[in-house]
Amino acid sequence: MAEPEGASEASGGAEQPLLSHLIELRSRLVLALLGVFVAFIPLAVFARRIYHWAAEPLLRLLPAGGQMIATEVAAPFLVPFKLAAVLALVVALPWVLFQIWAFVAPGLYRNERRMVMPLLVSSTLLFYFGVAFAYFLVLPAVFRFFVGVAPEGVAVMTDVGKYLDFVIKLFLAFGLTFETPVAIVLLCWSGVFTPQQLAARRDYVLVGVFFFAAILTPPDVLSQTLLAVPTYLLYELGIIGARWVLKMKPAPEPAAQAPPAA
Repeated sequence: MAEPEGASEASGGAEQPLLSHLIELRSRLVLALLGVFVAFIPLAVFARRIYHWAAEPLLRLLPAGGQMIATEVAAPFLVPFKLAAVLALVVALPWVLFQIWAFVAPGLYRNERRMVMPLLVSSTLLFYFGVAFAYFLVLPAVFRFFVGVAPEGVAVMTDVGKYLDFVIKLFLAFGLTFETPVAIVLLCWSGVFTPQQLAARRDYVLVGVFFFAAILTPPDVLSQTLLAVPTYLLYELGIIGARWVLKMKPAPEPAAQAPPAA
């Protein structure tokens, strides 16, 4: 049975926007990956120096004669490049987020577009602040604790691969945790919660952040506290930011009333 002409046009019209969206998504993904690759090239050239910089918080605390070791044959070559790849993604994060924003922007309302760019900028900066906080404050404190509690006669010699996994885990934990204000602003903007509801649950949040800090960080009280306390302060900052943003949110336009029946 022949398909009606109108149905054929409707089907073609539905497939065409989907195909164009998929093409746009592919191009944005390619551009994002290209940005990461461009950032990776210079970082790979100095991969060994970058790894030494990342290991500095532990190396300067080791006793005389202490050093890092490699328990796998290819680890001295592959581990620095792994760090360079992760760092390339972090460096290219603003470019990657911009590609995401460029893909979703055409489907947003005007007031939503005004919100997206400040949120992208603030989320990127907060992630960088979290990584910097972990590197300059948390890592030295944690390694000083670990080296100090080593039993007498035990030589502290960490594997280069295990050290990198530990550092990346800690950087991700603090980088994502510092996104708390952005998450709170988005939840309040979308109407999932109100600042008053979040403020009324402070006691539950305080217990929850210490619980999740115990899961995300190494099993010592110091690193858990260094993650939990900033998280709670960022929660309070998110509530303040949500209240400020909601004051600037335009009121919804009233629905047009139907004319009275004759």
